Amino acid sequence: MSTAPCIRYLRDYIAIPSVNPMRRSDIPPEIAGEARYAVHLREQLRGLGLDAELVGPKERPSVVAEARAAGARETVLVASHLDTVPVDGMEIDPFDPRLEGGRVYGRGACDTKGGMAALVEALGRVLPRGTLRCNLVLVGEADEELSSIGAHAVMEHLGERKPDWVLATEPTGLRVVSHHKGVAHARLHATGVACHASNPGAGRNAIVALARAVLALDELARKLGQRQDPKLGAATLSVGVAGGGSAANIVPDEAWLLLDRRVLPGEDQESIQAELERVLREHHISDVSVDWCKLEKGALATPADHPAVQRCQRALAEASLATEPDIASFGTDAGIFIQYGIPGVVLGPGSIEQAHSACEWVEARQVEQMTELLVKILEAS
Repeated sequence: MSTAPCIRYLRDYIAIPSVNPMRRSDIPPEIAGEARYAVHLREQLRGLGLDAELVGPKERPSVVAEARAAGARETVLVASHLDTVPVDGMEIDPFDPRLEGGRVYGRGACDTKGGMAALVEALGRVLPRGTLRCNLVLVGEADEELSSIGAHAVMEHLGERKPDWVLATEPTGLRVVSHHKGVAHARLHATGVACHASNPGAGRNAIVALARAVLALDELARKLGQRQDPKLGAATLSVGVAGGGSAANIVPDEAWLLLDRRVLPGEDQESIQAELERVLREHHISDVSVDWCKLEKGALATPADHPAVQRCQRALAEASLATEPDIASFGTDAGIFIQYGIPGVVLGPGSIEQAHSACEWVEARQVEQMTELLVKILEAS
């Protein structure tokens, strides 16, 4: 059974619930939010001699700690989010950090408390021996699983002190990820005129208008399939939720939908909203409008010759692990930091297939290997 500090830390972290409320009202308060985990982590980092503090909303705080190296010319931000997804339908006790068969089980084990545990142990090695070669900003951000309020709060806190690059410790199976799509969400609203269903011609059906918009969006989705990025493939669009009306015998005067748009490098919030509005105009759908469009996370596209990629590749090579840059199918907070002009990569223990799963786990060995990689990255000159 592993006795490595990173595994002990990981088990401690899992035992502290930090469930993202996800705007739901049924998440019990005793497991909701990141505050308990954030305070624990702040005190642990202060024990390493770092001036760690909480930033952002009091009920949804993020942790920021900084370490400076004498003569360092580069500042690296290493981010591992504090929140987990909810625990509905889990087949294990989500907050009982069981170590069995070389795996650590529990909610957040791989997404992403394993990455944070590796980072804290790495610092516990590097700082006492004075071998840190870059300035470090350690970030435990809140709300990565929904709106990334934590990443934005961290950047507001840092102000003009912008790091050179970021490493997000999402589960990549210890492969360095240089590219992933971004994600945008939008809400469309249809208006009509209500009347009795016995005489529908006296009104205007908002659900019918919304249905026309859905067909127009489906056509747009097919066209997006022709818009290919050499590494990431096609942009996508999917209508995920729709609603409207109040009763079967009333012609509805409003309806709405929520859509998911996967974003390629070079696309932004303004261009995506303009595209949606253009499609509605082209199909003469005047009674449907775009309520809002939000770029949740930007696309990541870091060149292979960037120091972020090369620093990770050197550490991976020294550990006899695969060095070829990879792509990810999921978005990360690296896509938030890139919106602030900070390029980066994603690298962490565990598999995305285990993240959010009913029996979430991470290989203890990968957490230990991630610790070694972070030591090499932090000590590299």
